[in-house]
Amino acid sequence: MTRISAPSPEPRRPAAPRRQAHRGWRSGLRWLWLASGAVLLASSGAFAADPAAFQDCPECPEMVSIPAGSFLMGSPADEPDRYTHEGPPHRVAVAAFAAGRYPVTFAQWDACVAASACTHAARDEGWGRGDRPVIDVSWDDAQAYVAWLGRRTGQRYRLLSEAEYEYAARAGSTSPYPWGERASHDQANYGADSCCEGRAEGRDQWIHTAPVGRFPANAFGLHDMLGNVYEWVQDAWHDSFDGAPTDGSAWAERQDLRRRVLRGGSWGNVPQELRSANRLWFSADGRVSEVGFRVARSLSAAAR
Repeated sequence: MTRISAPSPEPRRPAAPRRQAHRGWRSGLRWLWLASGAVLLASSGAFAADPAAFQDCPECPEMVSIPAGSFLMGSPADEPDRYTHEGPPHRVAVAAFAAGRYPVTFAQWDACVAASACTHAARDEGWGRGDRPVIDVSWDDAQAYVAWLGRRTGQRYRLLSEAEYEYAARAGSTSPYPWGERASHDQANYGADSCCEGRAEGRDQWIHTAPVGRFPANAFGLHDMLGNVYEWVQDAWHDSFDGAPTDGSAWAERQDLRRRVLRGGSWGNVPQELRSANRLWFSADGRVSEVGFRVARSLSAAAR
């Protein structure tokens, strides 16, 4: 099992260490926004068990509508355990979009493989498939999956931008974690206090990946935005936010497009790497046991 290293003040591609077997509440904000008619959802919730979520096909991920808004992206200089590449903080306006309620699962990935649209048979390290988040998938693999969803549904599926990810993870919060100032195993699946092993404590009873949705949703109704698996986003890596877009779009203009951003932290990370502002990069063709992804979908009356 290849491990991904912690970010450093000057991030670089993580080394590939040994392969080994390591060990809801809902906010009224989202309901009020949906009731306002800001985005037309039509009848696309026909396949979703939760009436606040929707699916475009039975094997598609459940999606949750995220309201438009603005937020301060990045970490302030006085946030404990921050890295310099999390700044400078800057205000970003994000348009309404839909995000996967959970990370993409093995069951959903395997449906893409069965359709011959995804060619990589992702390994589960013996931890289980089904409703566990898919791991051992690269940024390139994730692109194949969202392209398949688009062909399957006629909708505009994609990865979240880095700004959309942090906006959705914060869900209106400004603290290091959306639930407060300190990490909590009752809120997320993450590792020990020192690198680099999984840890079971409190609600977190999984040394490795947990089945999706076993921890409370955030104020936007999203699960596992922090912890469980790191998640690929669309953006190329930049060493700071100097010159970053302020409209929530992906930042892909750079010479080296093979370094792509990861967000969210994973089952094997120390607590500070679950902070909403934490970010690092990995090679677009890299596949490791701590990394999966989540999908986004553009929302508009015309797209429906």
